[in-house]
Amino acid sequence: MSAITSPITSRELAAVARLRIVPRRFYGRWVAAIAITFALAWVVLAFAQGDIAWPVVAQFFTAPAILAGLVNTLIMTACAMALGIVLGIVFAIMYMSPNPVLRSVALFYIWFFRGTPLLLQLLLWFNLALIFPTIGIPGVISWRTIDVIGPFMATLLGLGMNQGAYTAEVVRGGILSVDTGQTEAAKAIGMTRLTTLRRIVLPQAMRVIIPPVGNEVISMVKLTSVASVIQYAEILRNAQTIYYANARVIELLIVAAGWYLLVVTVLQIGQYFLERHFSKGRGERRAKRATVQEEPA
Repeated sequence: MSAITSPITSRELAAVARLRIVPRRFYGRWVAAIAITFALAWVVLAFAQGDIAWPVVAQFFTAPAILAGLVNTLIMTACAMALGIVLGIVFAIMYMSPNPVLRSVALFYIWFFRGTPLLLQLLLWFNLALIFPTIGIPGVISWRTIDVIGPFMATLLGLGMNQGAYTAEVVRGGILSVDTGQTEAAKAIGMTRLTTLRRIVLPQAMRVIIPPVGNEVISMVKLTSVASVIQYAEILRNAQTIYYANARVIELLIVAAGWYLLVVTVLQIGQYFLERHFSKGRGERRAKRATVQEEPA
C-alpha cells in the first residue's frame, strides 16, 4: 500500500523560499595556489638575482655551434625514430606469429633492449670494435669496425634498437585492441594474414598506437642528449664544449634547455593535430572499404 503524502502548505513554501544557498569554500585550493605562487616567485627571483649573464644566453642561443647541435639532434631523432618504428612493427608481428622461432627471437630482442640501460647500449655500440675488429663478408669484403661505427652510427643503432623494443610493445597493444572479428571476417573472404594486417588491423590500431609513439618521439629528442658521452655533437655536447672554454656553465645549459623546450613544444602541437586526425574513425572506414572491395562477386 503506497504512503499518502500530505500537500505542502504555504508556510512550508515560504520557509523553503527563505533558504539561502551558501557556496562551498575550498580552503585547500587557496592554500595550494598561494604555496605554488610563492614557490614560483622564489624560483624567478633566484634566477633574476643569481650570477647569470643573460646577455651571454642571448648571444649563444643562435651561435653556429648550438644551431649545428640542434640540427644533429633533429636528424638523430628522425633517423632513430624511423628505425625504431620499423623494428617495432617487425618485432611486434614476429612476437604475435605462430612460428615459435620468430616469436622467440622477438621475445629475446624485447627482453634484452628493455632490460639494459640505454647508456650501456650506446657504450657497447661505440666500443664494438673491441669485439669485432672488422665487419663485412669474410673473404669477400670487410671494413674496420672503428671506421664504420662512429659516434653517429653508434648513436643511431643504440637509440633506434632501444626504441624498437618499446615500440614493439606499443604496436602489439594496438593490434590486440582491434576486435578479432575483423580478422576473422577478412580471413573468411580470402585475405592473407599480411593483407589483413596492412589493410584492416593497422589502420584501426593507429588510434591506439599514435599517442604513445608521439610521446616516444618527444622523449627521443631528450634522449639524444645521452649520446654526448660517446661524442655525438648534439645540442648538449656542443653546449658543454663551449662552456668548457668560457666557463659560462649555467648560461649554456639554459641555452640548451631553451632549445629542447622549443622543439618539444612544436612536437606536442603536431602530436595534437595528428591524434585528432586519427580520432575521426578514418581507420575503421578505410578498413570497411577494404573488406568490401575484397568480397567476392
